[in-house]
Amino acid sequence: MMIVTAAALVGPDNRHFLHRRPAHKHHGGLWEFPGGKLEAGETPREALARELSEELGITAEPGDFHPAGFAESAADGAQSAILLLLYRCNRWQGEPQALEGGAVGWFSDTEMRALPMPPLDRALLAMQKACDG
Repeated sequence: MMIVTAAALVGPDNRHFLHRRPAHKHHGGLWEFPGGKLEAGETPREALARELSEELGITAEPGDFHPAGFAESAADGAQSAILLLLYRCNRWQGEPQALEGGAVGWFSDTEMRALPMPPLDRALLAMQKACDG
């Protein structure tokens, strides 16, 4: 099973930051919570801090990540099973930007629900709605 971490970066106006996957990647063109895979020896929070630095050019402390949910998929032959851990983060340094390509943007809850997203990100979004509501 592959473990992946993702961040629900929430701005002061309560909008969420999302990244659009580059067209040449798996789920290309879909919007997702930023993050990535754990490397050997990393905790999920350490991996997320590293990924946000590499992908978005921001600095966030692992202690500023708060568990917000998880989603999982089964292996399908071509892809291994995935466990996606979502952390909420309201504090970081720098302005997020797409350092590895793709578009980025800030979205309200309503706007996020209208975007095309990978299945696990869509499941996390639905989970957030259920917890809020």
